[in-house]
Amino acid sequence: MRSPALRHVLTHLLTPLLMCLGMGMAYLGAFVHPEPHHVPVAVVGTGPKAKVFAQTVKDLTGDLLDVRTVPTRAAAVDLVTSRAVTGAYVPKAKAPELIVASAASDMDATAVEKVFTPVAAHDDRPLKVTDVVRPVADDPTGQGLFFLLIAVSIGSYASVAALGAAGGTLPMRIRALLALGVSAVVSGIGALLAGPAFHLAHHDLAGVWGMAWLYSAGILFIGVGVHTFLKRWTTLVMMVLFVMLNFTSSGGLFRPDLQNGFFGTLHAFWNGAGFVEGLRSLLYFGNDGLHRDVWTLVIWLLVGLALTSAAALYERARAARPVARHSHAAPAAHTLPDEADVEEEETVGV
Repeated sequence: MRSPALRHVLTHLLTPLLMCLGMGMAYLGAFVHPEPHHVPVAVVGTGPKAKVFAQTVKDLTGDLLDVRTVPTRAAAVDLVTSRAVTGAYVPKAKAPELIVASAASDMDATAVEKVFTPVAAHDDRPLKVTDVVRPVADDPTGQGLFFLLIAVSIGSYASVAALGAAGGTLPMRIRALLALGVSAVVSGIGALLAGPAFHLAHHDLAGVWGMAWLYSAGILFIGVGVHTFLKRWTTLVMMVLFVMLNFTSSGGLFRPDLQNGFFGTLHAFWNGAGFVEGLRSLLYFGNDGLHRDVWTLVIWLLVGLALTSAAALYERARAARPVARHSHAAPAAHTLPDEADVEEEETVGV
């Protein structure tokens, strides 16, 4: 290809084209065909009769459910509210009951109801559904937390692009301070959206802000550190990490037991899942399991701080090389030590 300008444009077009491919594969792969697999449920009852009934349910549903028995309805409610099981079936002579907690996942509750409705119908009895933990009335499906995740994510990784484009020549310590400040602002916006604006959080707004800050700061520090090494490819990498793999594995729409194994595995340790599940724990489940989600976000932040520190050392070493070279050159060489870096920064199209 003889035209440098055309080659330059075509190279830059790779990023949006790869984004198109990646977004399609991630979103379609994660969301297009949700299907229950090994959803944990309980059947209330004791003795051989209950075990036979549980085995019958397992035989009817196959790999859709993992069925266990519990002795009492109260024990079943405890399992549902601790999110150890997605639903609990209580056989009764007149109207069998299904216990769910839709605040944990409206889609999971709906999926379990669809599975148990024909089980009840098999004995010609209507199914009563009891929802023991509902989302707030302002967020009836509980999916507002997923859209809050999207808002905080976009504010965070878009700020990485701004820091790279406009602040690439600033010292790393200044960029790190800017990342710290931006994360505080982004998380503040998230808390305002969750609280006063849309009333997703009726309590613990300070906790919502804290989790949003951990999440946002992790993204920003990872982006600031990665930009030093990847330059114009940073945007693509950030999209892969914090959109394609992040939104799809967060559990905000479908939890792992409605997705394929890849996204279900990511849910166990990805930062978006830590954010969404942490907010559910904080707002609906009495902080049960919250410490694990907070540690997930802390680890991602520590990774970001480590990357930023490595980038600072790399930039310091790179800036020292021209100084050493020019100290042995003729006095007529007046090129500033960082001019080569600035030129490189411009040519890669950050």
